[in-house]
Amino acid sequence: MQCVELNPVGNFDPWEQEKIDELLHQEISQSLGDRLVFENESVKLWDLRLDPGERIPFRNHNTNYSWVCTTGGLALTRHGDGKINMIKLEPGDTEYCKNIGKNYTNDLENIGENTIAINILEYKESNVGKQLLFTD
Repeated sequence: MQCVELNPVGNFDPWEQEKIDELLHQEISQSLGDRLVFENESVKLWDLRLDPGERIPFRNHNTNYSWVCTTGGLALTRHGDGKINMIKLEPGDTEYCKNIGKNYTNDLENIGENTIAINILEYKESNVGKQLLFTD
């Protein structure tokens, strides 16, 4: 994954007014993906797919999660603090995000020519610090 900062924290001058209005005046979702694929007492597995030009609105991230991009692609993300990043994803790119207590907000827009597919594994807060055991 390659990430290029296009706009620094605290600068909303280049933002489109509709994105500022969405951030300030609309209810922000807590879901990490488009479709919840699986859930148990420890985790939620989300599927996120963005066609070229498609965008998911701002989301609040208050849990720890990891993700893997299965397709690669080019995306733009705007953060609730004003920062804007362009991200080049490769198939198999992964990351672990520690967000408990951070109230992290961002959107994601596919600015490339191909569909972006990301699987997100969200760790439920009640199980933070506990070892996950997988059995047959």
